[in-house]
Amino acid sequence: MNYAEQTMAILGGSGILCLAIWICIALRIGYTQMDSMLAHLKNSSAVVALAPLKNGGPWGVLLLVGGISGFLTFPEFYIKRGTINAKDIEEFPAKLKRKLTILQWSVIALMSLMTLLFAIRKTGLLK
Repeated sequence: MNYAEQTMAILGGSGILCLAIWICIALRIGYTQMDSMLAHLKNSSAVVALAPLKNGGPWGVLLLVGGISGFLTFPEFYIKRGTINAKDIEEFPAKLKRKLTILQWSVIALMSLMTLLFAIRKTGLLK
């Protein structure tokens, strides 16, 4: 393996490790803060529809945390469509909202990095 391939391997491995850490953080937030999140978003139809996922094991908790973090990161999109209550978003605890927003942006960045690495590898630019 040449230097470029080693760099790609290190970046890819680091990305996978970071995604595993992200999953652990999302599960921790989900299992410790779920009741608080659902209580603060009780007037939002999209969250009420997703709420049964909390009983779906780790996969359900990940989906629910991901959904809630998406609602909090891009509230205008969902408020325009009437699926999220604007008052619920305003009254959501600022510290938890910040954590979930950072969580959402970090997974967007990680998935973008992994997609970019995959695209570079498939194009054969490293030969």
